[in-house]
Amino acid sequence: MATHILRQIWTAISHLNPNDVRSLAEQNLGVGLHASSEKGYQEMEEFLCPRSLSPQRRLEVLAHLYRAQPLSPPPRLDVEIYHASLAPAAGGFIFQPEAPGKLVREVLAERANLSLTLARLFPPFREPVIDDIIWTVSKENALFSIATAVPDVVPSLIQLPWAVGQVASDTAFLTGNQTRMAFLIAAASNRRVGYREQRNEIGSILAGAFGWRALARQLVAKIPFGGGLIPKAAIAFAGTYVAGRALERYYRDGYWYTAQEQKVAYEGAFETGKRVARELLETLGIDQGRGARK
Repeated sequence: MATHILRQIWTAISHLNPNDVRSLAEQNLGVGLHASSEKGYQEMEEFLCPRSLSPQRRLEVLAHLYRAQPLSPPPRLDVEIYHASLAPAAGGFIFQPEAPGKLVREVLAERANLSLTLARLFPPFREPVIDDIIWTVSKENALFSIATAVPDVVPSLIQLPWAVGQVASDTAFLTGNQTRMAFLIAAASNRRVGYREQRNEIGSILAGAFGWRALARQLVAKIPFGGGLIPKAAIAFAGTYVAGRALERYYRDGYWYTAQEQKVAYEGAFETGKRVARELLETLGIDQGRGARK
């Protein structure tokens, strides 16, 4: 049985293309800066390219920032940022030194297609982008776990990253989607992306797949059909969420969660997963008790 499931997992993972993630993260990005003084320019540059970066890394990041001066017009710009001392042009974003996080939120909301590149280059964008990756993939996996229990939900899954028919089991899909998440988090963390480059991280995901599968089976088997939808989806959410947070820790600090940290993180994520599962069932119009559409 283990060999059979591993084959299914590999089939799911083989549909992933890390080159697509690399391409998204390594887009040629130009950011224009507009200020009325040298101090204004320095405030924006030091926010986007903090001095805590190594000298070499700072040079790489600064190469994507262009001071928009009339005598030396910059090349085509993807994002234009105006210091709060200036009125922004149409489509421009405002940098407020006392509330710089507002700039990050607004840019990501309007330039979602650049989120991986922004996170890879500029440290202030990294955490919110990774948070969104982990949340989105965790919710996708919770939704898929519901679909495997309620077949007529499948047509509602068109927003998931792959066609449902490409994988033969929920374990394969969940594991493949976690691997996709690992690619995205690595790219946002300015780490190398790929099967070989991330073999240790992918190995950790594969090792955890059977643990989550066994836990889900044990729990759902004790609950009548329908009543098990919420815990089943919550397990899928929590397992994915904890895997994502562990990857974030690894890429940021260089070490994994301890067993105790993982236990605490899972308990919190499971409670969140139950809430997410209830919201998904309500959105899909599924009766939580009968496991069927209302």
